[in-house]
This record gives sequence, structure tokens and C-alpha cells, in this order.
Amino acid sequence: MFFLSPTYLMYMIPAFILMGLTSWYVKSSYNKWSRVQAQSRLTGAQAAQKLISAGNLYGVKIQAVAGNLTDHYDPRNKTLNLSEGVANVASVASVAIAAHELGHAMQDAEGYFPLRVRAALVPAVNIGSNLGWILIMIGLFLRFTELAWLGILIFSGGAVFALFTLPVEFDASARAKQLLVQTGIIQTEQEQRGVNTVLNAAALTYVAGLVTAILQLLYYISLVSGGRRR
Repeated sequence: MFFLSPTYLMYMIPAFILMGLTSWYVKSSYNKWSRVQAQSRLTGAQAAQKLISAGNLYGVKIQAVAGNLTDHYDPRNKTLNLSEGVANVASVASVAIAAHELGHAMQDAEGYFPLRVRAALVPAVNIGSNLGWILIMIGLFLRFTELAWLGILIFSGGAVFALFTLPVEFDASARAKQLLVQTGIIQTEQEQRGVNTVLNAAALTYVAGLVTAILQLLYYISLVSGGRRR
């Protein structure tokens, strides 16, 4: 099988290691700072509500969702979805994550360009992630190189999506850090350090996602290029 070949492992083992390390770092950072109470005594949901008022984002709703670190902003219904551990806990990690998701709501309200591009790419990426590699494999099997290259072009949408995700996430984190200080939700240097640690750890997952997408794309390119030479 292609996915068990030495070439595939050569490309993807570094990605697997990077993803594993970043996942561990995110969980470790979250677990540490979720045990440190915010001096403002605000839960993630309360902090988000305060930031909504401060930013005049009154159309944004807050709701708790099941799971751990399942927090996200849904631009379709202007809803800030906070995991129970964030929404209901007054910790440094909770207010950091809530503020980060509120940063996405601010981007949505302002029409932040990278966010709009990423949203526009979602349908193509959903199709391309499944159709792309199928076309690559069929093209290789039938020795139809043009079809395989078309599959690579379609599959590359995932890497483009991951690339546009970086400025969206970095900007949301930068907004969160600034808002938390400006509104007094975060008050001490220790809390600022905790917010930075949690949000920087989360940002690394998107960097790892981009690296993984690029390495997988390079693997498929190597397959098609090798097949063409043969």
C-alpha cells in the first residue's frame, strides 16, 4: 500500500512527530493554566460576555458545548461555542481561550480578509481532501499522468487552507491578548504569561497542520513524478 511505503513514512514520520509534540504541549499548557484561577474571578463565558459588550458585538451569542477543547466560533449563526471546561471555569486558560474565540467574532464583524478567504476555501477543501488523492491513485494506476496531476492540484487546496489559517489564528490570539489586558480581565504578569503560553501552544498546532499538509502534498508529487519517469 502507498501509505505503508518507506517513501510515505520518510515524508510523514516527521509530521506525525511534530503533531504529537504540539498536541502534548497544548494539553500540558491547558492543564497547567486551567488550575490557575484568574484574579478577575470571571469564567470563560463571563469573560466572553464582557468582551462582547466592550467590542459592541451584541449579535454574538454564547453557548456551552460538550467535549474538551472543542471551543470555536461559528460565523454562520454568530455563536461563540465554549467547551464546558472553558465556559464554566474561572481560570487563566479559560479566559485566554474564550478571548481567542471572541477574536474570531471580531474578525467576522470586520470582514477580515484572510478569514473570508479561508471560509471561501472550505467547500473546495472538503471535496478536494477526498477526491484529490483518489484521482492521484487512479491516474497512477492507469498511467494517466494528467489525471494524477489534476488530483494533486485539487488536493493542494488543503495546504492553501492551512496557509490562510495561520494569519487568522495568529491575529485572533493577538486580539485576545490585547483585549484581556485592556478590559482588566487579566491583571498580573503571571496571568499574562499564562495567556501567552496557552495561546502560543495552540498556534503551534496550526503550524504543525501546515507542515503536515505540505509534506503530504510533496509525497504525492514525488509519486506522480516518479511514475512519470517510469
